Amino acid sequence: MAQIIDGKARAKEIRKQLKGRVHDFQVEAGHPPGLGVILVGEDPASAVYVRNKERACARTGIRSFHHPLAKDATQQQLEQLIDQLNEDPEVHGILLQLPLPSHLDAEPLLLRISPDKDADGFHPVNAGRLAVGQPTFVPCTPLGCIDLLQTAGVTLQGADAVVVGRSNIVGKPVAQLLLAEGATVTICHSKTQNLAAHVGRADVVVAAVGRPEMIRGEWIKPGAAVIDVGINRIDDGSIVGDVEFAAASERAGCITPVPGGVGPMTVAKLLENTLAGAIRFEECKLQE
Repeated sequence: MAQIIDGKARAKEIRKQLKGRVHDFQVEAGHPPGLGVILVGEDPASAVYVRNKERACARTGIRSFHHPLAKDATQQQLEQLIDQLNEDPEVHGILLQLPLPSHLDAEPLLLRISPDKDADGFHPVNAGRLAVGQPTFVPCTPLGCIDLLQTAGVTLQGADAVVVGRSNIVGKPVAQLLLAEGATVTICHSKTQNLAAHVGRADVVVAAVGRPEMIRGEWIKPGAAVIDVGINRIDDGSIVGDVEFAAASERAGCITPVPGGVGPMTVAKLLENTLAGAIRFEECKLQE
């Protein structure tokens, strides 16, 4: 039976460590790190997610600047707000909560966020920095995946890793991080032939495809580490991941549950990114 990788417990540990680091930063800089959060409309899932982020900020001493906008907010209003946050020296990270209402175009808004305040790590400049190994904001969910693997004691150097999913938010960046750790990485996707064979040879599987239980338990190599990023609500109202958890748990060496695995880590890594942005901001001030 697989070891269950407890994302809630690890996220709590990160927040505890961050609280001390944030305190030290505030004493030295004279102000806390700041995270600007933009929420447009009243999407229930987004609202819950934003509240969780605000609570996590409060627990660690990070100042949260919450900017709720009506669902009929215009593209221009968001552009002006992003420009305002870009210029605000008390804001070190900016988060535009997705999805946006259908009349808004997310891509130019994400591009408008300064790469130096892009706490989500979505800006192409930060994606490029990640690709060439430069210090940068890295998307929070991939950071959480690597942290959980390391916490579970998984050896990544020399490991055969398979990432199922090629999104800019999870699949591609987590592959880059695995490469940086010395793993040999294969990215699989909707056009991949014989997915079961690829998964079946992997020492590490990261499932981020957004399809309920697409990765079958019998595909998992005995002893493999499985990180399930998927959060899918099925017909009976329950939430499942991208991996067939019960069957995979019989074969894997360690595995994340859904919920309670990767999800809590995403928020924890957002806080870490915000503090890192604040530290870089202060370092730049000293160099001026």
